[in-house]
Amino acid sequence: MRFNRTLLSTALVVIALVVQVCVLARLQLPGAVPDLLLLVVVGLALVYGHVAGALIGFGAGLLTDLAPPADHAAGRYAMVLCIIGYLAGLARPENGRLKSALAPMTVVVAAAIGSTLLYALVGALVGDTAARHVGLGSLLFTAAVYDLLLAPFTVPLIMALARRTENDPLSEPSGGDVASGWLSSGTGLRIGSQRGGLRVKVARNRAARAGRIKGVKRL
Repeated sequence: MRFNRTLLSTALVVIALVVQVCVLARLQLPGAVPDLLLLVVVGLALVYGHVAGALIGFGAGLLTDLAPPADHAAGRYAMVLCIIGYLAGLARPENGRLKSALAPMTVVVAAAIGSTLLYALVGALVGDTAARHVGLGSLLFTAAVYDLLLAPFTVPLIMALARRTENDPLSEPSGGDVASGWLSSGTGLRIGSQRGGLRVKVARNRAARAGRIKGVKRL
């Protein structure tokens, strides 16, 4: 991953985690909690692609697993966000720009439902039955609604910031320097050839003028 990508992704993940723990988790909303961290992973994956999306999702999920007041096994949410980041990155267009808002909103709803299902599935495998007591259907519905309402205020901004990191000077290959060297050498040859042509023209003009002067003296 590029340096600017890593820096931006880390900053967004940390900010989202702080807001998630300090603000959204304390709203006491019915059902699920709005998942700002999931929206960050989805927004970055839609610009950077599936590989970067998986890496960002794993790092964001692992940070969530270790941050207090986490009450589940470490690595559980990391695996969930890693899968979601990879799948969301597969929806990335070739040029990294989406033509309509329908596609990212669809990805957000699918990510909200998929992350809730995966989290409950992994919890069932390790003996965590909290989703059964709350109601899985209620969790799926509220997670999709909350994330869909929050997405228009976060995902476009995240994608716009991510696009600006595509032009990273620290990660540009050395081919650019070679190309500039070729251009400079080609320019030098052109300038040299132009100078040589001007010298030939000046010499011819001088010879012609000398011939005219000699002809006048002879007459």
